[in-house]
Amino acid sequence: MSPRIAVVGGGMAAARFAERYGALGGPGTVTVYGAEPRAPYNRVLLADVLTGRYDAESIALPLGGALARPGCEVVEIDTARRTLRLAEGTVEPWDELVLATGANPVLPPVRGLRRADGYGLAGGVHTLRTLEDCARLAEDAVGAKRAVVIGGGVLGVSAARALAALGVRTEIVHQAPHLVERQLDPEAAAVLRERLRGLGVESYTGNRARAVHGGTAIPPDGGWERVGAVELASGYRLDCDLVVLACGTRPRTALAHRAGLPVGTGILVDDQLAAAPHVSAIGDCAEHRGTVHGLAGPAWEQADVLARRLSGAEPDARYPGTGPRARLSTGGLEYAAFGTVDETLAPDLDVLRLTDATRGSYKKLVLRGDRLVGAILLGDLATVDALAGAFADGGALAGHPLHLLTGGPAMTGEAR
Repeated sequence: MSPRIAVVGGGMAAARFAERYGALGGPGTVTVYGAEPRAPYNRVLLADVLTGRYDAESIALPLGGALARPGCEVVEIDTARRTLRLAEGTVEPWDELVLATGANPVLPPVRGLRRADGYGLAGGVHTLRTLEDCARLAEDAVGAKRAVVIGGGVLGVSAARALAALGVRTEIVHQAPHLVERQLDPEAAAVLRERLRGLGVESYTGNRARAVHGGTAIPPDGGWERVGAVELASGYRLDCDLVVLACGTRPRTALAHRAGLPVGTGILVDDQLAAAPHVSAIGDCAEHRGTVHGLAGPAWEQADVLARRLSGAEPDARYPGTGPRARLSTGGLEYAAFGTVDETLAPDLDVLRLTDATRGSYKKLVLRGDRLVGAILLGDLATVDALAGAFADGGALAGHPLHLLTGGPAMTGEAR
């Protein structure tokens, strides 16, 4: 009997698994159940949809021969009977279940974010996780003068750049000492901050948003109609008529928890990405060896491994984990980071660094002997493929590593 594979979640990990399973000639049928009204799409490009660089259709992801069922929210899983129940009441059977339920945006402990009636976010306050979020924010940005983005990670920087491109004066409030602190060092973050300033974005790092205040007439429900300012912990206020929350995500685990599956921060999986017999989890909802990655790259690597295992192309396929890495390339901002970027973490690490203030670029290699353990490229990604290849080879270096920053031929012997 041909296996019936149910994929719960309509995000990037789900699409990647379905496409790779089909490409590998996996038997049976794959059905992708998504709560959103659209088939899977590339969330990484939402900021570029906001600016109009892409439309919603152009960021759709291929599913191979899988059946997409958008608008079909799964509300219950029965692992004993191997069935799932949809919100509409329909019960569907499965032989293998893949949980790719993704993550929800984190709402920070900031007063005034929600409407007075407790339902939904206050006027002018947005998250940016779905195409529907993107459409609402684009509509609200028309005529907006000033925006505050709370959170200066990858998403916050992308959202701020997009709003600035729409002509909205934008400010980032970030609690950490510097922007994108998980992937960049302070020097790279300083270059990024200047690049953002040149695009019309100011950054307030080491600051915490304490409250959101209204700026228009009070409606009948007793709340305010639209945001008017963000108050920092210092008491200083940033006037605005838009607020975007970019404070990270939290894995969606409620469905797995109700089904009795092991849950920590995310759905706990082993090196086979299995959470239980015939049940696997991948992407933003999965926790592997104590880590929830929350990035597209690791999610796709997990999807590839699981597709090889379930298709039979590589029944013993294992996921060894993914080293820290991130990449952003959007609207004049480009950076990539790999591995350990903080050389102060160990005494045996050396650094090779190139900074070009005129071009706004910053390049750094972190080395342990003749091995590459970390790298940052900002403003010039010409050598990113060579760096990725070096990491794929375990960080082994051939010759002097300067060519990984300049793009020239590899040198041997002493540095000159």
